[in-house]
Amino acid sequence: MEGRLESVQELKTQLEETDVTLGQKIKLLNSAINRALHTDTVALTRVTSELYHSGVLRHCVQDVLSLDGRRLQGHWSSASTLAQLTSSCCAAVDPGDHWEAFHTLFLPSVIDGLLSLAAQMMMMRTTSQGSEGVSMFRTVMDSVSQLLTAHAQLTSQVLSCVHYEHIQMCDDVTVSLMCINMWLQTCSVSRNFLSSLSDDSILLLLNEAVGHLAVSADSAVGGASVRLLLLMSSQLHVLPLLLSFRGLDNLLDKDWRGRGFDQDVDQLIKLMESHRGRISPSQESSERVRAACVIQAAWRSHQTRRRVKSLSRAVSSLQRSFRARRRQQQQQEEAQKWEEELKYQVCLRRKQARRAFHEKQRKLLQLLPPGQVQSYLSECERCAAVRIQSLWRGFRDRRLFTNTYRRSLRERRAATTLQRAVRRFLQRRRVAKAPPTTALWLGHRGLTDSSRAELKAQVEEYVAAHPSSCVSREECERLHVDVQLLLQTELQREGERRREEQRREALLAHTHTLLEQLREAPPLSVVTATVADSFLSPSGIIAARARDSHNALLQETRLPWWRTLGEAEDTLGPTLPLVELEAELGGLFVGGTV
Repeated sequence: MEGRLESVQELKTQLEETDVTLGQKIKLLNSAINRALHTDTVALTRVTSELYHSGVLRHCVQDVLSLDGRRLQGHWSSASTLAQLTSSCCAAVDPGDHWEAFHTLFLPSVIDGLLSLAAQMMMMRTTSQGSEGVSMFRTVMDSVSQLLTAHAQLTSQVLSCVHYEHIQMCDDVTVSLMCINMWLQTCSVSRNFLSSLSDDSILLLLNEAVGHLAVSADSAVGGASVRLLLLMSSQLHVLPLLLSFRGLDNLLDKDWRGRGFDQDVDQLIKLMESHRGRISPSQESSERVRAACVIQAAWRSHQTRRRVKSLSRAVSSLQRSFRARRRQQQQQEEAQKWEEELKYQVCLRRKQARRAFHEKQRKLLQLLPPGQVQSYLSECERCAAVRIQSLWRGFRDRRLFTNTYRRSLRERRAATTLQRAVRRFLQRRRVAKAPPTTALWLGHRGLTDSSRAELKAQVEEYVAAHPSSCVSREECERLHVDVQLLLQTELQREGERRREEQRREALLAHTHTLLEQLREAPPLSVVTATVADSFLSPSGIIAARARDSHNALLQETRLPWWRTLGEAEDTLGPTLPLVELEAELGGLFVGGTV
């Protein structure tokens, strides 16, 4: 016995050496633990306890079982063997005074390492290995079952472990069957296993069995799940929990009959129906009330967790808004203080200026003789009145000028718009009335086949009568240049005529606008200088013509009445252009009266 303890100490010393490789470490652990387990029953507990207290089992978990799959490449078989030996040692260990640390820290780490190794073997088996990977995976799952048989309190950790969830999500039928068989084996070996489980663990185990029935279509998986449910029903009162899975009896009846285990299916359905018949309506309503309470509690807890999670963001947002509001209030208070200080300074300076003015005026009055004081005060009042009147008249004239300028600008823009519209209308009317002109060099459009043949014959006769040999090449080029010059001159004349016509139309529209403005002019009694300036024409020619007409009209008014008798016939002259324009526009009213 002493020799075995010394070998444990030597094993610990060898494991702590830095030059030991992973393969050598696994081999040392397997051989040492295997020798320790092949002892008599009396010494087995002491040897396994020494393995635990010396830290050898902790080396197994941390240095081998919890490693990444890439580091375990080539050592899968040795690792599965070590997992089985470690599980056997943990099942036989007596922790003594370290009972709490053993059950709360060490055993959960062992379960997590075994399930991690099983998940990596599952991934390795689905990618590369075959039957050898299945046997190694079964060895690890048997190790988990052996550990659960000895320590049933680890069931909740197994069912909630992340690695076991990865194993459950595997679509391989063999993996699902091994998981169900592990629970079957654990429940069959230990009669007290199910009775020692908590309600949450039993519900998780039922969820797994029913989930395999709902998802899987393999007969072996379905049969193992049904047997597990029957075993749990025989050892525990779980039928009320089974009835909470609504539609389970219909699922068993429709999907799992005729698969080779109809007797088990019928037995489970009869148990569920018999228990359902014993449930009174009050019990069913109480069950529904309890289920509603559970749902409400879950929802409220979810809402509370969300509220607590967002509480930090809400607090930070509230603090941010409070600080921003406080900063804004401080800025407003400072701005108000500055404004009050400015008002106070303005008022103070006004008082000082008024006091200085009165002081100056008092000194001046002291210097003046008594007889000139009244005249001086009257002069000061007059200057003040003149100053006030000048300011008011300037303000009034500026406002009147602004209003008049805006009105004249608006009228000028309106006149420009009307002139533009009239010019475009006149252009469209002329284009519509004018006959289509055909360029000389484009040929005659109305030429028929007969006229074309006749014209061709005339050309041929002329060419035959006047052969080209009598005309030199220089003379042809000269004639061509002359024709081009004549054509260019004609085109320039045509462009000048069009520009002159557009200019005449623009002047005519502008004249009509001025006539309208003159017709709407106010009487001379209320005309101001600003209004009179708005009627000044920017054209020097029109201004000179208007000045001559005004002078002629003044001279005409000064003539005696007998001098104006012979001029009655001349009054029809100026009306002719307006009459012609009215005829050209086709009845469009231009403005002005005869």
